[in-house]
Amino acid sequence: MSLKAEFHFDFGSPNTYYCHQVIPEIEARTGCKIEYFPILLGGIFKATNNKSPMEQFAGVKNKNEYNALETTRFKLKHGISRFKMNVHFPVNTLHIMRGAIYAQHHDFYKEYIDAMYCSMWEQGLNMSDPDVILQALNDAGLPAAAIIAGSADPAIKQELIDNTNASVERGSFGAPTFYVGEEIFFGKDRLREVEEALLAQS
Repeated sequence: MSLKAEFHFDFGSPNTYYCHQVIPEIEARTGCKIEYFPILLGGIFKATNNKSPMEQFAGVKNKNEYNALETTRFKLKHGISRFKMNVHFPVNTLHIMRGAIYAQHHDFYKEYIDAMYCSMWEQGLNMSDPDVILQALNDAGLPAAAIIAGSADPAIKQELIDNTNASVERGSFGAPTFYVGEEIFFGKDRLREVEEALLAQS
């Protein structure tokens, strides 16, 4: 059986955007495909009693400044230049994460993921607004009406819930989270370890 590697993601996390930019490099170097596993980050936070870094470290002297420094280093290291902080952050991503579940069952999953990350973290759009979502899908040349209708399907909604619960059961408490086989790695600063695990186990 071939090694299974997964990326548990939510478009609302800027750190998952950074990972999304680096994953193709890791796949090219290792020859391993990393599967994108959609989850709802708010659901994971609720299930694990976790909080976003913005809440968790509010008021901690020097912490946010250091995090910004590390993020700048990460972007420079990986040549990430199109990112801009979304002025609508934090964004409710429920609709577009359901859309990811729907897209996963069709042949435009990669294109959908690229379009949503671009809309969120390059164009800075309010991706909780149904009209904005519709326009972003149309602009990306995706079947907007089908995706929006499919996202409202009870089975699609349930699959996102099931994914989120399954992620928590495996050990997730936030995103980005990676699984290489049964090994868990959390955060964009663990990408080197993810790559090493892929090379060691492939």
